[in-house]
Amino acid sequence: MKPRISLITLAVDDLEKSLRFYRDGLGMQTQGIVGAEFEYGAVVFFDLQPNLKLALYPRKSLAKDSGLTLGTSSALEFSIGHNVSSRTEVDQVMEQATNSGAVIVKSAQDTFWGGYAGYFQDLDGHLWEVAWNPNWTIEE
Repeated sequence: MKPRISLITLAVDDLEKSLRFYRDGLGMQTQGIVGAEFEYGAVVFFDLQPNLKLALYPRKSLAKDSGLTLGTSSALEFSIGHNVSSRTEVDQVMEQATNSGAVIVKSAQDTFWGGYAGYFQDLDGHLWEVAWNPNWTIEE
């Protein structure tokens, strides 16, 4: 398999509320909710970078679409890393997330690998790491 990840889907409990968090709170660009005319079809897409999108999809819809039984979730199933170009930008993003209703689970701090990072959870408990790595160049 060639690594061609083009879509990351987050299951959410309240699509409207999650849309506001990501669009209005974090400033991500979107066309809003699409597919609402279909039962189990409502979804929100955000362009992250060329050929990579983030989708918000109701948890019940993902269960229906996948054929799996809706169960409990854990924030430790995976995390999404958002790398930025400076320590200051880590602090700015963490503050923006806090102001949007996110829960800070680990304040930004120096890391064992020489960087600077912190963690927050979105409204549905999804875990985001905001990190600056002095060895990576981030294209703006």
